[in-house]
Amino acid sequence: MATPNNRRVIALEEHYMDPELANYADSEDGSDFVRVRLDDLGALRLKEMDEGGIDVQVLSQTAPSTQRLDADIAVALAQRTNDRLYETILQHPDRFAGFACLPTADPRASVDELERTVTQYGFRGAMVHGLCNGLFLDDKRFWPIFERAQDLDVPIYIHPGRPHPAVAEAYYRDYAKEFAGMLVWAFTVETATQAIRIVLSGMLEAYPKVKIILGHLGESLPFSLWRVDWSFSRNLPVSFREQFCRNFYVTTSGNFSTPALFCTMMEMGVDRILFSVDYPWKNNGAGVKWIEEAPISSEDKEKILTGNARRLLHMD
Repeated sequence: MATPNNRRVIALEEHYMDPELANYADSEDGSDFVRVRLDDLGALRLKEMDEGGIDVQVLSQTAPSTQRLDADIAVALAQRTNDRLYETILQHPDRFAGFACLPTADPRASVDELERTVTQYGFRGAMVHGLCNGLFLDDKRFWPIFERAQDLDVPIYIHPGRPHPAVAEAYYRDYAKEFAGMLVWAFTVETATQAIRIVLSGMLEAYPKVKIILGHLGESLPFSLWRVDWSFSRNLPVSFREQFCRNFYVTTSGNFSTPALFCTMMEMGVDRILFSVDYPWKNNGAGVKWIEEAPISSEDKEKILTGNARRLLHMD
């Protein structure tokens, strides 16, 4: 399969749209090209994985998943969505793994669903998209989710979602024609803020072994880490930098930038970086080609493309 050095390439942020969930929470991208690929978990997806050099996709429900739904809908819907994802994985167990979607409107049900999908289905963790009905994830009602993830030794992947409506109105309304592009920046700002708030909240002191993943090479935080650490560490028992580099991992999803990769490697270390494409928004082959041609050692390429994911997600 497809890398020149016969590496087994694992991609972590690769999306699909569950057909039932689509009735409640439409994808953030309405283009036909994207929607066809979000809907496909068979021949087309496997063909494009083979052509691009992807051996395994860790599948995750696309944004906004269940994060904007009330508990009376979200709990049972998340269970059925995860059941269907498990059935998909069983059809191609050598090509697919899964991140659970969680009904965050009911944190206790989310804890139970994380436990169920990891212990019964072998899911590799969970993905949460943006604000949870307007709440940031540092809110203490969500802490039990992270505590259970720590106990299960699986990561929580924090993926962007649309910004709070008040923020979107104040920051982005004057650029309605460019709104799709502005969303990329809005996603970065809001998800980086989620991560900063989690560190400042004390959650990582309470659960020092919890593992959190950010996409897009860390949502700009590695570039800002010196400044953020300088700003916040004076009020923390453990420095911001130490907590961030201890508990967070980042993926290359949708950010195929060599300077950004170098910065992330220098700030966090290569062991914290995992390969992702952000399919179907980005091209599989472009992502693999970028890493294969990056001026980094073959050992580092091996870690990014496969080794770090195998270790973090227990994929041996």
